[in-house]
Amino acid sequence: MTHAIPIRRDARTSHLNVALRLAARGLPVLPLRVGKGPFGNCRNCTDNACGGRPNMRTPGPCRCPWPCHAWAAATTDTTVISSPAWKTGWKYAGAVGYHPGGAGVTVVDLDDAAAVDWARGNLPATRTVVTTRGEHWIYQGTMRSVNGIREGVDLKSLMSYARWLGPGTGALAGLPDVVRALAEKEPTTARPAPRAVTVPPPAGGGKCRHRSPTYLERGVAMAEQRITDATSAVHATVYRTFLAVLSAHGRCGCLTETHIGRLFSAAQAKGESPRHCTDAWTNARTALGM
Repeated sequence: MTHAIPIRRDARTSHLNVALRLAARGLPVLPLRVGKGPFGNCRNCTDNACGGRPNMRTPGPCRCPWPCHAWAAATTDTTVISSPAWKTGWKYAGAVGYHPGGAGVTVVDLDDAAAVDWARGNLPATRTVVTTRGEHWIYQGTMRSVNGIREGVDLKSLMSYARWLGPGTGALAGLPDVVRALAEKEPTTARPAPRAVTVPPPAGGGKCRHRSPTYLERGVAMAEQRITDATSAVHATVYRTFLAVLSAHGRCGCLTETHIGRLFSAAQAKGESPRHCTDAWTNARTALGM
């Protein structure tokens, strides 16, 4: 449906104009940061203090008018999208994002050439959109979103977001059973071994004088557990957890490479790639002005 929209993406077309045209045709949109991540909760909405919506399972604005609820901020309301409250979001946006589930579609996100080759040999042909490093294969129909179903492959539909990169090519096929089955693999009891990552340097520059080592250790352990316990929206959980850790310890220098490595390892065990971990960490530091 929505992916047949002929949207031109030239230097004269602003993210806001693209978003308005997409929304007018039924695609729930939201601004994405330069790092392709969604905007995090504003101060009024931290820990869902604004009330939000039940479990954030449906898109659209809450009591807060800002686009700060990640995928759940996606909306087709052109009045909201062009409102002064969203002005800052579009000012700093690096791309237009959308909620696939809200548009009635599922995106098979293929992150590299190897993943694309796998899809061509295992999935039915459908509409494809070329990405920076791979392709999005788009099917009509919704399902739960799952990260890391195999190396370089994520499923984005309900409670997730994707970057708008154009209408794509090819006919839009119905969501096949083979794609649905990818999300229903039996869970393994073994914890996957983390892949090698380059851990970013600690954010702070001095000794922590206002928090005890015990407080730091407990905070990192709780952050690891929060990521490990995530059953959905893993991308968002990892980002928000990184944001919380950096908010508490990022400016005083008490975070070490070992602490950051523990957080990255927990995220990778949930299917996040090293690149996703690095992007989430960078986006969290940017959000905090670090």
